[in-house]
Amino acid sequence: MRNSMSFSLCLILGLAALTGCGANNADTDLAPPSTDATTAGAPEIQSFSGEVVETMEAGGYTYVLVDTGSEQIWAASNQFVVAQGNRVTVPIESPMADFRSETLDRSFDLIYFASRIVPEGTALGGGMGSPHGGAMGGAMGGGMVSDHAPTMGGHTTAADAGVEVGTIETPEDGLRIAAIWAGREVLSGKTVVVSGKVVKYNGGIMGTNWLHIQDGSGSAAEGTNDLTVTSATPVAVGDIVTVTGALTLDKDFGSGYRYAAIIMDAEITK
Repeated sequence: MRNSMSFSLCLILGLAALTGCGANNADTDLAPPSTDATTAGAPEIQSFSGEVVETMEAGGYTYVLVDTGSEQIWAASNQFVVAQGNRVTVPIESPMADFRSETLDRSFDLIYFASRIVPEGTALGGGMGSPHGGAMGGAMGGGMVSDHAPTMGGHTTAADAGVEVGTIETPEDGLRIAAIWAGREVLSGKTVVVSGKVVKYNGGIMGTNWLHIQDGSGSAAEGTNDLTVTSATPVAVGDIVTVTGALTLDKDFGSGYRYAAIIMDAEITK
């Protein structure tokens, strides 16, 4: 049973690292997630709340020990600002039993690797079923890292600012990111060429590298300013790259992780 759980959690943790289209938070100081209310009609997100009695950081994560009043529960999420005495709410997701953090040199009987940990009273909202960012939506920001999915390896970095309009040239015979989103139905399965700035990068996840690019076009609110790409070519946040590959729509990786548009196995030139 534990092997089955580990496989499922590795898939969830690895895929969660890839979410967050348009995320502009540095991976060392993840800002609090969106406080938008949960979509009307969506199922209530199960969670627990309490006072933070212990906190630490490692491997790009913030760990918190939350005292609910009846028990103390460990949880972790991408780095965020928190202090002892703060009250937080944690969604009940991605539990891992008998987890050992090599970075902390510490074992946990049970810990929840949450997509986001928010101040108590803040709506968890968003997240599940985001059309452009995978199941965890924008709240994941910097993504999961190797300390929590050692069999998958990889690392995550994220840019600290968006891309200004007009700073990225459209490649010859290429398209803007907004145009790809607008014409995605026609472009589905066809090779597209697009240039952009790498605003987020996850290396070595599921045997490939994952990146988000932006070129200053599109709407952040609608998710049309950001495009997810996978490639064997390693890059770095801040690189200006040209991506060539077939556009895939509605890519479903299972466990609720779905991308409305993604370029997979792309050729990348810097």
